[in-house]
This record gives sequence, C-alpha cells and structure tokens, in this order.
Amino acid sequence: MSRPRFLPDNFTLALVATVALASLLPASGNVAHGFETLTTVAIGLLFFLHGAKLSREAVIAGATHWRLHLLVLASTFVMFPLLGLALKPLLAPLVTPDLYLGILFLCCLPATVQSAIAFTAMARGNIPAAVCSASASTMLGIFITPVLVSLVVVPHGSGGGISFDSIGKIMLQLMAPFIAGQLLRPWIGGWVKKRAAVLKFVDQGSILLVVYTAFSAAVVEGLWKQMPATAVLGVLAVCAVVLAVALFVTTWTSRKLGFSKEDEITIVFCGSKKSLASGIPMAKVLFASHAVGAIVLPLMLFHQMQLMVCAVLAQRYARRAEAGIAPDAVSQKK
Repeated sequence: MSRPRFLPDNFTLALVATVALASLLPASGNVAHGFETLTTVAIGLLFFLHGAKLSREAVIAGATHWRLHLLVLASTFVMFPLLGLALKPLLAPLVTPDLYLGILFLCCLPATVQSAIAFTAMARGNIPAAVCSASASTMLGIFITPVLVSLVVVPHGSGGGISFDSIGKIMLQLMAPFIAGQLLRPWIGGWVKKRAAVLKFVDQGSILLVVYTAFSAAVVEGLWKQMPATAVLGVLAVCAVVLAVALFVTTWTSRKLGFSKEDEITIVFCGSKKSLASGIPMAKVLFASHAVGAIVLPLMLFHQMQLMVCAVLAQRYARRAEAGIAPDAVSQKK
C-alpha cells in the first residue's frame, strides 16, 4: 500500500508525537535529569561519528570556507536583530510589550548547534562547514549577544554578564567528541562510513531527544499557563513570520551569491536557527527574574517551530539529492 501524499514523513510525525508526549507527560525531577544526560551523550556520539566519517581534507575545507561562515554570522547577528526592529509595526500589535522584548531577545541569540548540524546531515549539505559555522556562532554569541541585547532589547544597558564556563561546556560536549572521532578515523572511519543508517539514527534520535527535553522543561515551567491562549497564538504568528523571512532571505542570498546546493543547505540551516540551550541561561543572567518568563516564551515556541519546519525542509532537500535533481532543474520547476 502506497503512502498518501498528504501524510508527512515519518520523522516529522515523530517530532509531532514527541511534542505531544512532552506536553502530556513532561519529564521532571530525576527523570528530566536522566533525559538531559542521555541527550548530552547522544549529541556527543553524533559529533564523534561525524568526526570519524569526515576526511581531514573535508574538515579543513569546511573551516576555511570563509564566505559561507561570514554569511551565516551576518544572518545570525545582523539580519535577525534588524528584522526584529524592522517588523515592529507588524509584530508589536500581535503580542504584549514584554513578549515583543522576548522576540527581540530571540533575534539577538546565536544559532543552535546540534540540530543545525543534524539537519544539514539529513539534507546532504556541507557538514564540515556546518560544524565549524554553528560552533563559531555559539561561541561568538557568548560575547556578541549581551552587546546586542544592551543595544536592541534594553536601550539603557543590562546587568550581569555571561559565564565563561559556557565556552568550556561547548568545547567539552561538541568539539572534543568531534576531535576524538577525527583521531580515531584511521581505525573506525571505514566502518562508520559503510553504516549510514547508524548516523541517520543518531542524527534523528538526537533531535527528538532535544525536542522532548526542551519542551518538557518548558511545560514544567508553565508554558501553557503563563499566557492566555490569544497571547500564545500571537507569539506563534510572530515566530512564523520571523522564521519564514529568515528562511527566504538565507535561501535567496545563498543562491544569488552562487553557493553550491550543499553550501546553500548549510547556510539555510545554520543561518535561520536560534539556540534555546544558549538562550535560557543567557536570559537568566541578563534579565530580572520576574521578566524571564515572558522573555523566553517566544524563544521556546520558535525553537519548536524551527525544528518542525526544518525537518520538512531537510527531508525535501534529501529527496532531491537522492533523485539526483540538479539545482537548476529544481529552480525551473518553482
């Protein structure tokens, strides 16, 4: 029996089911701690396997792809803040003033790392460039985001600062496993490369774990109780507008600048995402405790929305790659 065309792919259905499960049965207490540990291990395994799979030449090429990295950083730290300010006449009427500040805070955050790289891998993009670009965005964001917040969100400046411990956590969780995989590649690289199903399972599994743990934490903190339904709908509409514009701009710009399809995929997935993992700790440091709830609510909803939308996009890119459709042919069909 053939699959109905209107039915989403299995991974998108799994994401929807994961969000529903987290809403109905959120992990809390020791269970939540266990899932966080499991997520950390899965992400570390993801980076280890990619490190073992990628050749040294590919990693060097990805790290030196400066045009791509510059475009991703410009999208993350220039386009997004300007977008949040420029769209104020459209966005502000849909949400409360505090929630609009949350939108601006969202626009100042660095890109997410693990899901951006996982989606790039699923879509058959430039994985080495994605590893370098997303990791650089997160590390630079530790310094850039507080400055942007003081300029864009809080005109009179914000108190506090960002702990340098975050840099060590990023290096330990992401780069250390990747480097370990690279060092062990001469012995295990062939085995990993022949088992693409293993990488696909870890890619998708790590995303599902991130979704469940992040959404569980949001639900436990009162995601559906903090705001009335109309305010939540307004935030969802605003997030949809911001995400749609970001995806369109990154896709259009990458094509106009002549990037390859693989580079376009990396730019889209690394340049249109915002990090919940970095945003929540930063919000707790940069804002008063009573304001954090409203500030991070748009981020929590945007985070789930970007995962859902990018899952569909990644599957679409992957099907094109499997079918061997040339970029020009795809463009002509649109």
